Amino acid sequence: MQPAFAVTLQAMQQDLARVQSIAANLANAGTVGFKREVAAARPFADLVRAASDAAAAPAGAGGLAIVTDPHVGTLKFTGHPFDVAFAGDGLFEVQTERGPAYTRQGSFRVDARGRLVTAHGDAVMGQGGEIVLAKTAVTIDAAGRILDADALADGSSARPLAQLRVVQPDDRAALKRLGDGLLGADGAVTPMADSAFEVRQGYLENSNVNPMQEMVQLMQALRHFESLQKVAQGTDDMLGTAIHKLGEL
Repeated sequence: MQPAFAVTLQAMQQDLARVQSIAANLANAGTVGFKREVAAARPFADLVRAASDAAAAPAGAGGLAIVTDPHVGTLKFTGHPFDVAFAGDGLFEVQTERGPAYTRQGSFRVDARGRLVTAHGDAVMGQGGEIVLAKTAVTIDAAGRILDADALADGSSARPLAQLRVVQPDDRAALKRLGDGLLGADGAVTPMADSAFEVRQGYLENSNVNPMQEMVQLMQALRHFESLQKVAQGTDDMLGTAIHKLGEL
């Protein structure tokens, strides 16, 4: 392949990767707790490894890697007692059919068995395992402790019914999307100290996607892709003309 075509093809693949990540962001602009994807330049060392071993190349196209923007989204008030959100870092641990998973989607509910579960029915984990509640009149404090709201209203000391298990990954880059707002961790996760996070009851976290910003980046990527198409067409026409003239000699 001609070097000009190789460079143009790689750049077009990068633009397609950008468009795909932007499309995923726009599709999840209203998804609770969603973190936007960003097409970022890969380190030169990764490109060298990719050239020698394709299996060692991280996800992405050419010189790009798709990474997750960790910035916290804004909080919206719902007033629902089992809606919870983080004011900063932290992940809720849940138990799925495939094993432990993690999420920032705090739209929980109590199922028919009294278990605290996610919107998709996965059990929310507490410090002692699955959280089972005998009553739904509860208060959740900043440390994730679930307290008897009636006992608090009476002025008596309420013993915690359970406490949400909040963790953080040792390597944020090792997190992978599992779908339905869940994350899997290839590496280890560490329980967070109560003072290291803040849970807000009655709130949900908005996605950190800015639709206007994504639309601007989408137009930039499409225009760049169109420019590369013209470069490829111009190079092809130039080569065709050169071959035609050489044939006349």
